[in-house]
Amino acid sequence: MGGSTSSDTTSRNNETVELRQPTKNKNNRHKRLSNLFHRSTNSIAGSISSGTGRWVSEKKLSEIIDTVPEDLVELSSQKNLPGILKIFGDDISSGTNYKSVLATPRSSAEELVKEALERYAVADSETEVFVLCDVVGRFVGLEGEWKMEYLRVVGDNERPLVLQEMWKPKTGFSRRFEIRRKQEVEKMTMAEDNETAGINAQARRLQKSRSRAASGGNAPLREREESISLRRSISDVNINSKKRRERKSIKSMVANDGDPGQDLSQSQKDGISEMKNLSEGDRNVDRDDSADQMDLDFERLSQCLIQPPAEHPYFLLLQGYNKDQDFVIYVMTRKKHLFGRAEKSLRDKGPYVDTFLSAPDILPRHCSVWRLDSSGQKYIVRVRPYRGALVTHNGRVLQRETELHTGDLLGLGEHFLFMYKDPRMPQGRPAWLPKSWSSPSLSGAFSCQMCGRSLQEKQEAVQAYIESREPVLQYRSQEEDSVLKEIIEKTGNPGSDFKLAPAYLFSLCLEHSTKALDPGHFPKLVMKIASFIKEVVWEKIKEIGDKQPENQQDRGLPCALGIEEVATDLRPLMLWMSNSMELLNFVQRKILDLEKEWESEGSSQDTLLSSDIEACEESMALLDEVIMYTFQQCVYYLTKTLYAALPALLESNPFTDPASLSDVGELSNMPEGTRGTLAIYQATLDLTRECELHPDLVSQTFGYLFFFSNASLFNTLMEKGNGEPFYQWSKAVQIRTNLDLVLDWLQGIGLGDIAAEFFRKLSATVNLLCIPKTSLMKVSWSTLRNDYPALSSAQLNHLLRNYHLGVGRSHPAAWEPPEEEKEEITNTDIFESFTEHPPLILPCENFRLQLAQPINDDAFYGQLCQLRRFVWDLEQKSLPANQRASYRVENSQ
Repeated sequence: MGGSTSSDTTSRNNETVELRQPTKNKNNRHKRLSNLFHRSTNSIAGSISSGTGRWVSEKKLSEIIDTVPEDLVELSSQKNLPGILKIFGDDISSGTNYKSVLATPRSSAEELVKEALERYAVADSETEVFVLCDVVGRFVGLEGEWKMEYLRVVGDNERPLVLQEMWKPKTGFSRRFEIRRKQEVEKMTMAEDNETAGINAQARRLQKSRSRAASGGNAPLREREESISLRRSISDVNINSKKRRERKSIKSMVANDGDPGQDLSQSQKDGISEMKNLSEGDRNVDRDDSADQMDLDFERLSQCLIQPPAEHPYFLLLQGYNKDQDFVIYVMTRKKHLFGRAEKSLRDKGPYVDTFLSAPDILPRHCSVWRLDSSGQKYIVRVRPYRGALVTHNGRVLQRETELHTGDLLGLGEHFLFMYKDPRMPQGRPAWLPKSWSSPSLSGAFSCQMCGRSLQEKQEAVQAYIESREPVLQYRSQEEDSVLKEIIEKTGNPGSDFKLAPAYLFSLCLEHSTKALDPGHFPKLVMKIASFIKEVVWEKIKEIGDKQPENQQDRGLPCALGIEEVATDLRPLMLWMSNSMELLNFVQRKILDLEKEWESEGSSQDTLLSSDIEACEESMALLDEVIMYTFQQCVYYLTKTLYAALPALLESNPFTDPASLSDVGELSNMPEGTRGTLAIYQATLDLTRECELHPDLVSQTFGYLFFFSNASLFNTLMEKGNGEPFYQWSKAVQIRTNLDLVLDWLQGIGLGDIAAEFFRKLSATVNLLCIPKTSLMKVSWSTLRNDYPALSSAQLNHLLRNYHLGVGRSHPAAWEPPEEEKEEITNTDIFESFTEHPPLILPCENFRLQLAQPINDDAFYGQLCQLRRFVWDLEQKSLPANQRASYRVENSQ
């Protein structure tokens, strides 16, 4: 399998023959193995150059090859150590070259694999994935590098020692037993069955023939006879079926001193010229070898007559790197075709590489070409470079994926240039061929609208793009800062008609970056956007702080701001909180998509990718900080306003107000004592709706306001018990009525459940005080503790001790807490803490920002068209005056 294990790749052998470098903690074993290699190469060199009196060049080939010492023929065993079998396992441990196991002629391969894996400390559950292989190869180079020539899987029931005794490797070669992964061997076997294997194997032999011909040597006749059965490609069958006629044509072409004919292709002319040179150099060859020489000449000429496949797309090499390893045709036999460089450390990681290229600037996984499932006869093929790979498409650097058409030019690195061909598809005019009327003056984000069009067509194309309702925004990277600032200036203010315009437009910029710009640009753009938003928000927070009464006392302003002024000041903060939340979710989803792409490319451990992910996480932390801080500032100023309005719920009497208690729909119909608090709730609800805040953040905003309202009212109620008689039935009924009016109104706007949860302690306290005095005096401490679990022992004791029973009446003995709770009551605070507020939890679903559908909102559509026109003007201003468009883009808005 060694020489024929290559599939449609150029360097499959390179992958299988690389010797892994041992680790540092295996120095002694490495030295022993290195000495063995040096000793073997020295002995070979000595045997060639010593004692016979003949020059090496005068020796026969068989004498030169047959120089491997006998103790190096079987590398897995030694005569002085019978019963010990060395099993090499580079696939398991790169620093461990082999493990020795005890073996007898009756030992099966399956048993030896288990013993060896046990020596390698491999778990028993993983033994199924390894097989024993009989590998034949030799040592090459001064370093004695092991090069595999043939590999065969040893059956589980075969006996390795018997194999060693009965079948010996070919003269000049050595044999050793290796443990390999089944997956790797299966890949090599599958590659053998591909049509590409036959074509490339033939091309490899023809390349060797060309190399021998270029050096003046001829391939041995026996070698040609042995390999002739492997050359049965379609082109060879066609050639061999007309062998005599082709030979006559060759003779006539070689003998003709004039022009061989205009109908011949350039490759045929090159072959004829080569054969002329060869025939001139071999004029003194004996006539007995003329038949063999003609066979060789025919084989060389067949290089120029290879037919491309008719049922598979392929890549035609136009420029390569190494003529000894590069092929002319690379066939795409799978649905997905990967180009890369052979690296043994990555062969079991990531997707399977179909074609190995030998240039130094080719990455281990460089470029992916895949076919999309489509109905009908249309074959849609797309190409995408891997991270950090230089790929050009029709002469332009390819940053992201694009569609590949037959006849397109595909460049990989600085050396390789291919033409993609699909024989099943008709080929039109190549896209890389310039048109006579094309203008190179207009480029940038609108280059696709400019290519090869007349003046009117260019104007129509640009106008159609600017007025398109598709969620697309294009710009050049040098104008990015101006575009971002324009988005903040024109859409990041409360007067914007479409409140989520900043998030949408920033997302379009990010989408453009992932499709058209360098992969490393995306993290930088996310950081830039997050920094711009943070700068704007921090400036707004500073402005609001400067407007507060405590900072304006020397200017004669009112001591407190009304809810209308507070809502106006908080509108920019609420707007950016809403947009930052949508943008954060978009960035998170985009990063997850990119990570999936990187994992599919097998490069998830790349240091560049890791640094990009860290940069994206830092940017998301900035957006998270913006959301947290805007939320904190909003609830701070809202609760600051609430603090002045809440006491009226405890002090006002709803029964003396002329408003009807049965109509709680309109705020104007509510009693005056509840109107101030409800006005703040209503303004907050209007503000969240206007700024299109995420529903989860709306719920948490009101949850914090209700938490503050409950704690503030409860603490005020606890304080009032220490003064004049306040804990009595008549006062409790008034408080209960005000609280019910507030809860009913909140239920009407959809916030009843949240309010009931956070007002639980205040409701329990008021319910206790609403019990008639005569009934309450009959209830014991233990019963009250069971009926009102929301109140702590200290809070319940405070309410009972300060309950107003009347002049001269003492509290009943049943209200006394037990002795074991008195110490706890003494050491426990009766007030609610404001620091135990619920945490802010960012939502994970139900976001509005979607870029998959056309734009339906007219307000946002107008803002997008305006931004596109702004980008167009920027590009025109950056061009020289003689290259600017002679037409103006009409303003349809």
